[in-house]
Amino acid sequence: MDQTVKTPWHLWVVGALTLLWNSVGGFSYTMTRLGKLADLGMGAEEIAYFASHPVWANTFWALGVWGAIAGSLLILLRSRHAVTAILIAIVGLIGSNIYQYAMSEIPESLQSPMLTGLIWVTTLFMLWYSLRMKSAGVLR
Repeated sequence: MDQTVKTPWHLWVVGALTLLWNSVGGFSYTMTRLGKLADLGMGAEEIAYFASHPVWANTFWALGVWGAIAGSLLILLRSRHAVTAILIAIVGLIGSNIYQYAMSEIPESLQSPMLTGLIWVTTLFMLWYSLRMKSAGVLR
């Protein structure tokens, strides 16, 4: 017997809000890769910092950004694969934070421990939430 679990209202709220939040990271990543940081008001020092990222650091950043966006979309689609996407985002976040905080000199204008903390809180919340919804049978 196949039982369907009703989608809780909060899934739509969490999915939509995290998608909006993570889309900011996607926009930032895309503008960086397209070389459009000056259009965002960044100066030469900030642009040079992002241009100096090695390929592996950009790869981790991409995993973090696109994994989080995929996780939000998969939550909205009620897919159990949201958990995997969010775990990929966490791997990306770890790798990019190692580069940013242990291996590079972040320009003072880009230093934002509060933003980094908020990204971590949001991503870990998404992991917790998706695991909870998966165990409740909401994500299939």
